[in-house]
Amino acid sequence: MTTPTETTTAETTATETAATATTTTATTAAHHPIAVIGAGLGGLVLARVLHVHGIEAAVFELDPSPSTRAQGGMLDIHEESGQTALRAAGLYQGFRSLVHAGGEEMRILDQHAVLRLHEADQGDGGRPEVDRGRLRELLLDSLPAGTVRWGAKVTAARALGGGRHEVALADGTVFTTDLLVGADGAWSRIRPLLSAAVPGYTGLSLVELDLLDADTRHPVSAALIGGGMFFALGAGKGFLAHREPDGSLHVYTALRVAEDWSTSLDFSDTAAAKSALLEHFADWDERLRALITDADGPLVPRPIHALPVGHHWRPTPGVTLLGDAAHLMSPFAGEGANLAMLDGAELAGAIAAHPDDLAAAPARYERALFPRSEAAAAESAANLIRCFESTAPQGLLDLFTGHAAAR
Repeated sequence: MTTPTETTTAETTATETAATATTTTATTAAHHPIAVIGAGLGGLVLARVLHVHGIEAAVFELDPSPSTRAQGGMLDIHEESGQTALRAAGLYQGFRSLVHAGGEEMRILDQHAVLRLHEADQGDGGRPEVDRGRLRELLLDSLPAGTVRWGAKVTAARALGGGRHEVALADGTVFTTDLLVGADGAWSRIRPLLSAAVPGYTGLSLVELDLLDADTRHPVSAALIGGGMFFALGAGKGFLAHREPDGSLHVYTALRVAEDWSTSLDFSDTAAAKSALLEHFADWDERLRALITDADGPLVPRPIHALPVGHHWRPTPGVTLLGDAAHLMSPFAGEGANLAMLDGAELAGAIAAHPDDLAAAPARYERALFPRSEAAAAESAANLIRCFESTAPQGLLDLFTGHAAAR
């Protein structure tokens, strides 16, 4: 299970709703045989694996530069998915150099800060932790210059027939493509070409915060959280955290609240936001409350949305989705980024197997995509319930002790 970064860094903003154009006034348009919308981990793995096979792709990214915004915290990269994708990309050794030593340690506490489960990082686990931003840099550096078109905001997309599509950008330019891939996150502009589904609120909202230079400035919190992943859970609420390689503590508070809860508070007033958040943890141990009180910098609300479990669409020539655009789920299976990367690698493989038949690549790729993503989404939804049920953290303890017994 990974801290909730897959849902906060690969998405476009929720206010950018999907749209499909019906007309265009452009007289000429550039053509890209393969166009990838979104330069998150999934879109970049797709472009990289295609490059390994000698196939060019054009990637269009809303952000004006790779450093426009933080990419989130730590990710545990799974052997059967994320690591498989990085091997296909020829980047496995580069990935291993980024692994955060000690990051697979795990602690589960209750609301009284009583340690209920502790697993040390033995250095031989199958889910090593890496910083998402550094992993993205590894992928970007592996691509030919100019592969990613920065500051390219998609405003509309439409089918032209025969598997071809046309995409309009905010700067007024238009291009056509033989294979259009929506790798553009939760609020995808490409998804409406295939599906009417929209993400729904899961009933859980997170608030993201950081404690910087923790060993020096926040030693009690640093000792509490430890060297890796941390859960402190109770009925309908809790803390999820991890230590980052720079010595900071990246923390999420979690609350079962109404969808409009975060908009009812003024998060630009950090002191007021802390006070409002602390009210939900009035009877929790002071060491846990201090994670909020002592936070450095602003608090950032993160309502958690998900697509319906089993989301799929009718295979359509020349267009498909990957990552959150295809199977947005809560972070409680730790699968978001891992599946996005595996999606990218498998789609690239489907293309490389028949490079002269781009229109048919989606159907070949989606045969494995749909059952795989449905299973992960169901696990994620079940784990969200398990983590915040009335007996929490017992459900999570049972999950991990059961996994340990099965090994």
